[in-house]
Amino acid sequence: MRTIATGKYQEWTEKEGLLQIEGWARDGLTDEQIAQKIGIAAGTLYRWQNEHQEIREALKKGKAPVDIQVENALLKRALGYEYEEVTTEIIEQPDGSKRKHVKKTTRQVIPDTAAAFIWLKNRRPDRWRDKPPELIAAPEDLSVDDALTAALKEEAARIEAGNAAQ
Repeated sequence: MRTIATGKYQEWTEKEGLLQIEGWARDGLTDEQIAQKIGIAAGTLYRWQNEHQEIREALKKGKAPVDIQVENALLKRALGYEYEEVTTEIIEQPDGSKRKHVKKTTRQVIPDTAAAFIWLKNRRPDRWRDKPPELIAAPEDLSVDDALTAALKEEAARIEAGNAAQ
């Protein structure tokens, strides 16, 4: 493993340095944490990304698999899912012997409206941003669809606030 450096960009643009940066990004470290590992300020890392394509690409390449995993987990949570729960019990028989009994149960996780809201807000900002332009301009002119959207957003915010309080 490499020694954490003085922060000179040249060694971080070499193959070993780029692999280290990519690995930290893949491990889920933030840009700020990566900068700290390198021994520089976060602003310096941002400048390096702007000035050195190889550093920018290493961070992007490292973050991509993790971003996809998080997106998939968020979508799964937003839509709800089923999973199989397996439990094993040891049952004592009348003759004193023991028998293993495996029980499989299908469990369901209901869709999470907060996850759905986050997904839609980021994937469809034209329809799910906090304050759509049409609501700011003339809130009394809400159509049925806009009223439903507003009600769903309000419910998602209420649930999200309840989850944060737990």
